[in-house]
Amino acid sequence: MLSLTYDDEADFLPQRNPDGTVLEMVVWQIPADHARPHGFKYRLHFGTQSGRCIVRYDNEKSKGDHRHLGNREEPYEFISLEQLLKDFRHDLEKRGGQKQ
Repeated sequence: MLSLTYDDEADFLPQRNPDGTVLEMVVWQIPADHARPHGFKYRLHFGTQSGRCIVRYDNEKSKGDHRHLGNREEPYEFISLEQLLKDFRHDLEKRGGQKQ
């Protein structure tokens, strides 16, 4: 069974910004398994409305925890949900996104 981990539902609606960027943060708590031993499924995305990825953190089952910085994809070491959000926000700010 999937369950959202935040109370503020506004965090889960894509935020469309006047500058043409989109911010979407979705996190589910799921039963831990070999692919997601921490028990979270997530997609944190910042990009353009036309579909260009600027920063994205996700853990697609076949790839595990990883992040996209522009066209570059690299593994991500999941430590905690709090650290995940901190790291995403740090990369977001570094790449021109607004402070969340």
